[in-house]
Order: sequence, then C-alpha cells, then structure tokens
Amino acid sequence: MGKLLIVGTVAFDEIETPFGKTDKILGGAATFIGLAASQYNVESAIVSVVGEDLPQAYLDVLKAKNIDLTSLEIVKGGKTFYWKGKYHNDLNSRDTLVTELNTLADFNPVVPEGFKDADVVMLGNLHPSTQLSVINQMKERPKLIVLDTMNFWMDNALPELTEVIKHIDVLTINDEEARQLTKEYSLVKAAKVIQEMGPKYLVIKKGEHGALLFHEGKIFFAPALPLEEVFDPTGAGDTFAGGFSGYLAATENLSFNNMKNAVIHGSNLASFSVEKFGTERMQELKKDEVNKRLHQFKALTQFDIELQ
Repeated sequence: MGKLLIVGTVAFDEIETPFGKTDKILGGAATFIGLAASQYNVESAIVSVVGEDLPQAYLDVLKAKNIDLTSLEIVKGGKTFYWKGKYHNDLNSRDTLVTELNTLADFNPVVPEGFKDADVVMLGNLHPSTQLSVINQMKERPKLIVLDTMNFWMDNALPELTEVIKHIDVLTINDEEARQLTKEYSLVKAAKVIQEMGPKYLVIKKGEHGALLFHEGKIFFAPALPLEEVFDPTGAGDTFAGGFSGYLAATENLSFNNMKNAVIHGSNLASFSVEKFGTERMQELKKDEVNKRLHQFKALTQFDIELQ
C-alpha cells in the first residue's frame, strides 16, 4: 500500500448553476482529492486548515474514508475558507462572487511525521510558497510530486510558482492556464516550454473535452465521458487529481504507460463528481460503479484498425 500526502483546502463552497443552487456545503481541493483517492488501496493524509465553524459531520465524511486528519489544523474562533460562484449556461465558465481566505490567510502547513516519507505528494491549488514549504518538510524526495495550480497564481505569484515548478514531477493545469503560463497558443509547444521549466510530465485538462498527458515528446489523450447530465463541475479538476495521484500511489508504478492509466482513472472519477452538487456524489460512490464506468471508457476509446 502506497502513501499519499494531500495538501490543499478543506472549505465551504456555495454554488449556483443553471440547475439549481446550494447553501454553504463541503468543498475544497483537498476534500475532493481525498475522496477520489479513497477509491484506491492507499494510505492518505490531508494537510489543511479550517475554522471552528466547520461542522464535525464534514470531518466525519473524510474520516469515514480512512483519511488521516492529524494535520488538519482547526483554528479556535477561526472561520473556514469560503468560496461562492455562479456558473454560466455552458458550465465551462463561471463568475467568482465571493472569496474569503479566513484561516487560510495565515496557513503554515505541517506535514505529519508518519507521512514525511510519503511515496506520492499531491499539492492542491494553494500559494506556491505554501506548496514549496511542504516539499521542504519531506524526509527524502518523494517518488512523485504532483502539483495543481491556477491562473490566479500566475497573475499574482509568478516568481514563486516558477520556483516550485522546478521541484515537481507532474504539473496539472487546464488549457487556458497552459497558454497563459507559456505565452504559446499551441498546447504542444506549451508542453515543451513547461517541461523545460522542471516537470517531466504535464497533464493539460480540457474539461468536457478530456485531458492530455505529455512526456518526453510522447502525447496521450483521454476523452471525457459524454454525460447526460452535469450538475456541478466545481470539484472535477481536483477529483481528477485525486484519482490520478491515488491510482499511482496504490499501484506504485510510475511508468508512462501507467500514467496513461492514471489519467483514465482520474477522468473516470471526475465524471462522477459533476453529477451532483459538491462532494455528494463522491461520498456515496461505490467500487462497482467505478469499475462499470471504466469499462465504458474502454469501449469509448478502443478500436481495431488495419493499417496498410
């Protein structure tokens, strides 16, 4: 059983889509990553910070998935990170209405002793300096360091982001962010630029159009499964990251061919995440559902062709 260290937010989300709206519900990058990774035979821990306002029932959701919460700091009298957003009709774009950092503003992550030798570190979307501080706390270099980031940090902390990217193995970003980071419109050219910055592997997420994996001139594409209904795409990218990193930690195989499998596993779990608001679908997800949909992915992408 591999060890997976997850760093990111445990948060309140308030979401409005064309299909409805929620009050404050459980969200955050680390939450989605942890729930996705719990589908695999992996020992995982979350490093994050919350306020006393986070209901115990939300913590129990994570504990029920055997996720170690010893390094989830609860700040007395503090308030939990809160994000409110509204999605447009196509669900590919959204407006951020409210962002309250609260306890996250002064977050200093502390890696638990039992996970300083983690095989895989999944650095969820946080300030690049916070991500780097986690890498520096590890006893030895993990077998794989995966980092997720976003355009906000490219706008506001580019030198720090460039520095942490030097120390990782896999970068996961979306197509818009890849273009912003590299000033290249072609994703193939953007991938070359990013790999020269440090990471050996790059995953470019394209939402409903799937994901691309790049490594040493090789490219793999995984489609997104066409779904009848999409209710809330908020946690899809983090769920992908959790499936990707959880599968790699569980299989302990970091070859390019197994990375392809990890991309499919991540895409598969993300297809469930969007079916209900927040983490609801991921909380109730069963192994047989996951396997059944993996077969659908296989049928979607497999074909025989005779080459002349």
